[in-house]
Amino acid sequence: MSTNSKKTPNTSLALEFKSSNFSVPVLALSSNDLITIEQQLKEKASLAPEFFKNLPVVIDLQNSNKLNYDIDITLLIVVIKKSGLLPIGIRGGNAQQNKQALDLLIPIYSANNGLTHEEPQKQPTPTPEIITRDTSTMLITQPIRSGQRIYATGDLIITAQVSSGAEIMAEGNIHVYNTLRGRASAGIQGNKDARIFCFDLQAELISVAGNYKVSEDIDASVRNKPVQIYLQNQALIIQDILQHH
Repeated sequence: MSTNSKKTPNTSLALEFKSSNFSVPVLALSSNDLITIEQQLKEKASLAPEFFKNLPVVIDLQNSNKLNYDIDITLLIVVIKKSGLLPIGIRGGNAQQNKQALDLLIPIYSANNGLTHEEPQKQPTPTPEIITRDTSTMLITQPIRSGQRIYATGDLIITAQVSSGAEIMAEGNIHVYNTLRGRASAGIQGNKDARIFCFDLQAELISVAGNYKVSEDIDASVRNKPVQIYLQNQALIIQDILQHH
């Protein structure tokens, strides 16, 4: 008795493209001195090594090109990777820089952060981006799962839990109206007035403007409690909110 070995084609959808609020830090360069760039990157990374480890970045060349600083993208990528960062795109590059990036399989971004297949013909003004960065607030209502990385260019508000192994970052304040596990870094661009607020502190790492504490350094008296975290005289303060009201 013969059997039909033909398989029914699998018509289920294997993939889909979705829009997302996910964004990454932008590394804006205003020099072509690769030695200085490497040194300053290492200094930044030493302030919060857990945050900068394998951190994806988009390289912004707008200012350096306005100043007529010619940067070799191939060499720059080597320097950035040596510092532990992962370049995932460039923007504001000239024709040669864009070609070098594409040869390295690094995407080209337009001024508004969108991917482009064409080389920009002129340098766009960065003013709208600066306004957005200073005023934007990202709201997330879904749980942040292990392995996820969230970056907000303003304040970051999360109403769900942040799982162990997740990482949340903001240039402004961070508010977690739930349990905070994983890593939380506020004031990423050096804002020393930034704060972290959460309902239940169980974090693996907390950081404000590069000043950080890992789980082992967090006092047991503030664990599993609603707290605010801020800088005072270059020291990271973790304050039990309920005890001060």
